[in-house]
Amino acid sequence: MLYYLFSWLDNEFDFPGAGVFQYISFRAAASAGTSLLIMLFFGKPFIKWLRKQQIGETVRDLGLEGQKEKEGTPTMGGLLIIAAIVIPTLLFSKFLNIYVLIMLGTTIWLGLLGFLDDYIKVFKKNKKGLNGKYKVVGQVILGLSVGLLIMYHPDIVTKERNTSGLYADAGTTIENTDQTASYQDSYVKTTKTTIPFVKNHELDYSKVITWMGDWAKKWVWVVYVILVILVVTATSNSANLTDGIDGLCTGTSAIIGVTLALLAWISGNVIFANYLNMMYLPGIGELAVFITAFVGATIGFLWFNTHPAEIFMGDTGSLTIGGIIAVFALLIRKELLLPLLCGTMLMESLSVIIQRAGCKIYRRKHHLPINIDVPISKRVFLMTPLHHHYQEKKMPEEKIVTRFYIISILLAILTLATFKLR
Repeated sequence: MLYYLFSWLDNEFDFPGAGVFQYISFRAAASAGTSLLIMLFFGKPFIKWLRKQQIGETVRDLGLEGQKEKEGTPTMGGLLIIAAIVIPTLLFSKFLNIYVLIMLGTTIWLGLLGFLDDYIKVFKKNKKGLNGKYKVVGQVILGLSVGLLIMYHPDIVTKERNTSGLYADAGTTIENTDQTASYQDSYVKTTKTTIPFVKNHELDYSKVITWMGDWAKKWVWVVYVILVILVVTATSNSANLTDGIDGLCTGTSAIIGVTLALLAWISGNVIFANYLNMMYLPGIGELAVFITAFVGATIGFLWFNTHPAEIFMGDTGSLTIGGIIAVFALLIRKELLLPLLCGTMLMESLSVIIQRAGCKIYRRKHHLPINIDVPISKRVFLMTPLHHHYQEKKMPEEKIVTRFYIISILLAILTLATFKLR
């Protein structure tokens, strides 16, 4: 809103200082700061309101040290995270930009899905919450919608390189990444994405089905939409699994968000896209305003979510955070970097998959009845997700969380380094 207001003031009245809103870097910084202030200013009152309404966490008894103390801690803090993302985005972004609209839609859709799950847990006193299959259906609907929009919306395009292998003239120095009409003739729809560790950093999904011959270009949308659904579902659920101890999901998500913000800004800046040989995506830089609000919201929530947590985000927050990361990466064509960038979340998910597979194999091999647990000594992990394994080994929560942060920072650095490692 403020972008459009100050653009009007600048054009009509040459209002002093209004021109600064044309710069994405300024609006991204303002978005992050506003988001952080919303969290810090409204955090305490929101926690007090949740306590007054007796909206507290119902903790399953896993036999972990310090677990009982968390019973009754205010939950559904994801509502405040969502507000701290949406409000600055509406204030400082060009919210009519298709990329921003998709991210806002993703945030609200998954927020509603997570809220329904938390509502059933808190108010219906059902510890299992929303049936898992309904969560997956909601994630699939989101993935299908996002995939089709990326494939067919006319404003979601990339730019062809010129004969020199560049996206624009070397003299281009525009920070505001919406380019002029002189370059629009070379905007094209594409099924290309970024792939690490190869020379040109690009993979065309139609190459995956080259065995179909002339039909490959026609049916590539099916391959892409299926991939989008898998990425959205997997990342959203991985974030949900990571939200198991104080500050773990919040802090790792902030680190991931900072990395995605850099990638979005570079992808929308023709100069840096040329230098790093990255895909240039017109208009994508506007997403930097959204993702910096995301970073501000997660850091601000961490103020209250560090051990011992004063509030939990609940599925309202964790499902939304995971979905935001997934859809954002898809929009900036960096989804194949997610296994590296979100390595900590991937480890959490893989630990659960490996544990279940190992237990099934043991049961079949030893004909163990379903009502008898697999002995702990025969399991791959003491408990899953992975952070619970370390809790079982009597490692303090603070140490587990800090080490996950360190690993996340290293993975973020490696993710950025892939653009020069080819």
